[in-house]
Amino acid sequence: DKNPKTEELEFVGSKTEVALLNFAKQQGWTNYRERREKSEVVQMIPFSSERKSMGVVVKNGDKWRVYFKGASEIVSNKCFRHIVVHQPGSGSSSSNDIPVKDIGPIERENLSRTIIFYANQTLRTIAIAYRDLEQWPPSGSSFDDSHEVPFDDLFDELTLIAITAIEDPLREGVKQAVADCQRAGVSVRMCTGDNVLTARSIAYQCGIFTPGGVIMEGPTFRNLTDAERTEIVPRLQVLARSSPEDKKILVEKLKSLGEIVGVTGDGTNDGPALKTANVGFSMGIAGTEVAKEASDIILMDDNFASIVSAIVWGRTVNDAVRKFLQFQVSVNITAVIITFVTAVASNSESSVLTAVQLLWINIIMDTFAALALATDPASREVLDRKPDRKTAPLFNTAMRMQILGQSMYQTFIILLFHFGGDIIFGYDKSTHTEVQTEQWHAELNTLVFNAFVFCQIFNSINARRIDSRKNVFVGIHRNLYFIIITLIEVAAQVIIVFVGGAAFSVHHLSGKSWGVSLALGFGSLPLGFLIRLIPEAPVERIFRKLKLMRDSDILPIESPESQEDKEWNLSAIQTVKDNLAVFSQLRGGRARASSFVRRSRTAQLQEAGVTAPSLLTMIPTLMMTSVGGGWKQGGPLSDPAANDPSRSSAALFAGKVQLHPETPHDDPFWRKFGTPATSTPRSLED
Repeated sequence: DKNPKTEELEFVGSKTEVALLNFAKQQGWTNYRERREKSEVVQMIPFSSERKSMGVVVKNGDKWRVYFKGASEIVSNKCFRHIVVHQPGSGSSSSNDIPVKDIGPIERENLSRTIIFYANQTLRTIAIAYRDLEQWPPSGSSFDDSHEVPFDDLFDELTLIAITAIEDPLREGVKQAVADCQRAGVSVRMCTGDNVLTARSIAYQCGIFTPGGVIMEGPTFRNLTDAERTEIVPRLQVLARSSPEDKKILVEKLKSLGEIVGVTGDGTNDGPALKTANVGFSMGIAGTEVAKEASDIILMDDNFASIVSAIVWGRTVNDAVRKFLQFQVSVNITAVIITFVTAVASNSESSVLTAVQLLWINIIMDTFAALALATDPASREVLDRKPDRKTAPLFNTAMRMQILGQSMYQTFIILLFHFGGDIIFGYDKSTHTEVQTEQWHAELNTLVFNAFVFCQIFNSINARRIDSRKNVFVGIHRNLYFIIITLIEVAAQVIIVFVGGAAFSVHHLSGKSWGVSLALGFGSLPLGFLIRLIPEAPVERIFRKLKLMRDSDILPIESPESQEDKEWNLSAIQTVKDNLAVFSQLRGGRARASSFVRRSRTAQLQEAGVTAPSLLTMIPTLMMTSVGGGWKQGGPLSDPAANDPSRSSAALFAGKVQLHPETPHDDPFWRKFGTPATSTPRSLED
């Protein structure tokens, strides 16, 4: 395809294939299209994530040749010869015969060192090999049902051509995106099919591999028991040479631990994990159709940093909903209590707030509040807090405290001025006519209505924060919608009081009444500040004791799998219990209480020369033997990193479990795995 910037033809497709084709082009080799058209392809062996390689069988004259390309450590292990490459101008033979040489211990060691060296430079190593066949199908092999030769019959006795190192540089901004995710409490884990050393080097560069983290290969992870995965997975940061099933197992285990899991992927092999995750992100440019169908969100720019934007906007939308709910619930509680109490206490069964006034308050609660509180722009400040659990309540402790505090305050002042307004303002009915008294009560009711509305206006400012931070004005200048809507509410309330008249059942207020109603409304702001000074922990404990909140840290006690098999488990367990109970009654009921049985057991111990006290003294000995039996002396001087697998590339290359080298030595994982590396965790061997 043509590069839009350089107008030159360039290869498009898999990064590995493109890199190899560019290398061949730079060397001036035969055009790959001409070579492909002249070749007679007999059988194609597509890439498989299980065997980590691919191949093709071509007919070469009266012989056949199979080419393989794949993971360097896997392909090279099947190579028993290598081609001999001479330096240019060394006088080597120009014959078409390719000189080969057997791979001995020294050559095998050099191959391993070459792979390790390249992998530690964050280079992806690919081995290329071939095998000549005298006949087709090969001797000792036959066609399968699909008229193809099985892969295992071809993938052996190979001749190594080369080990290539391909650089796949990090995208700009990936390291910062990983840091932002970690800052937001999102744990980033790498699952890749690359060599474990390459994966480790990339994880170092990205900042994924941190102290306390664990690196493991897919086959090792796959063979762990469920209990061992539960122990390893919270620390697992890099899973190399992983298959689609390994990724799916990791996602399922994280979900069973109560985590919300997001998965990014672009290949077909990522489909199962993308489908299993709570949120799947696929790549819009490089992603396959299978990955896009299995995902929930498509990143159109293929940029990992877009996930950070998704986190920011997701938290912003969630916060907007919670802000609105905090405001509306407090208004509803106050309005319901005021309306009910004043209506019951009134001789005429009329509420202090009329129907039209309640309608205006409802407009403030629903329309204006939703527009004002839901339009706060996204801010990266939301990355400074940890994510909420899936079981976390919609109303956190800070929100509940604000709702209760604001509702109590508004209810108290409204009822206080409604029932005690005469006393507070020193109004004496006996010195005024009945008409003057009615006007005063109308003004007092208007004051109560005005104070209630301004309580909601100032409380909407207070509702901009749903945490315990004190400053509610942060970023308010960036939300023009909030400022404009608040000014509209204030202007509309002033107009209603001045010209509302009989429609709103209001009366003109004096300057003193305006000052009192504004002061009462403004009191919501300092009250919110004082409430945020109260420690949340003791209040949360009180809420839990009163069953007003549940503990979000408690994980589900049953997994989805156990729910599906619940009926079978109960019936099976009950059947076994019944059988054991019957057997105990028939065979063991009298036998256990028999003195003959006790005498026979004692006689056996005496014949062996073992008494009960001596048997008890053996228990600490057995325990100490199991603890000390795994001790080994330090390794040879030729391997100075033998006692520290976290500093040994060779140990990790052989498929060992590895801890980050800066993990504190008092860490429980260091005490367990910070010994000479083993192919499986120590818990499997003890």
